[in-house]
Amino acid sequence: RTLAVRHVSGHRLVALLEIVSPANKDRPVAVEQFAAKAAEALRAGVHLLIVDLFPPGAFDPQGMHGEVRRRLEPSDEAYDLPADAPLTLASYSAGPRIEVYLEHFAPGATLPDMPLFLRMDRYVNVPLEATYLEAYRGMPSYWRAVLEGREPA
Repeated sequence: RTLAVRHVSGHRLVALLEIVSPANKDRPVAVEQFAAKAAEALRAGVHLLIVDLFPPGAFDPQGMHGEVRRRLEPSDEAYDLPADAPLTLASYSAGPRIEVYLEHFAPGATLPDMPLFLRMDRYVNVPLEATYLEAYRGMPSYWRAVLEGREPA
């Protein structure tokens, strides 16, 4: 669920890629822990890409980005998650001022490539759709059938 990128010299943590799971969203304490961990990493200068492929729930009504945003920038202004595109990819560039790059999309849409920052001015594009498809192809046929709603062989 987490990929850590470390610098070759000194093994310093540079960036995290966090894939939100249902368990991150099923209880208030789980949402709090995830959002607090994300905000803490950003404040420590660690860049972050959050892949939130699950619709908002009772404990994250604006998705995980909304929860992280609330911890980074307390505000009376509401974060409006598009109703027709409730899934969120959020790439954060850590620094004196945290910058965020958002992509909202609907279930079933193709996942866009997203930047994972290594420095404030440098990033790599993460090929999310291609990576997902490759992982899915490598999955045992039994589990592919289960996910597709077919009778496993």
